[in-house]
Amino acid sequence: MALYNTLPVFKKAYDLLIEICKTTTGLSREYKYTLGEKLKNETLELLLQIYKVNSRREKKIHIDRCMENTEAVRLLIRLLHDLRQISIKRMISLNMLIENVSKQLSGWKKSINKGVTYDKTKVTGNG
Repeated sequence: MALYNTLPVFKKAYDLLIEICKTTTGLSREYKYTLGEKLKNETLELLLQIYKVNSRREKKIHIDRCMENTEAVRLLIRLLHDLRQISIKRMISLNMLIENVSKQLSGWKKSINKGVTYDKTKVTGNG
């Protein structure tokens, strides 16, 4: 098992968190402590779930949670753009990071699902 902080998906998610922290400092006060905090919390949760995927036996549930966090982050970024809190350029750069994380999570999920065998009565696997 690789160290979680050396995983490419963790590194990209961490880069995303750094960029989100930089972005939220420029939000108006009305949104900084509501949407901005929610955005940072969702991204932190994403990092924690990546750690859990790497360190626990039940990986699929944590990957699903990672994907939920990723979609929540995507939604919050779009909302900030629609509220004119971030520029289209900033939204695109953040979405590119999100897309990179999302693709890696999808690949990770596919590789875990390959280790699962289906029986009529139960599901077994090595992940």
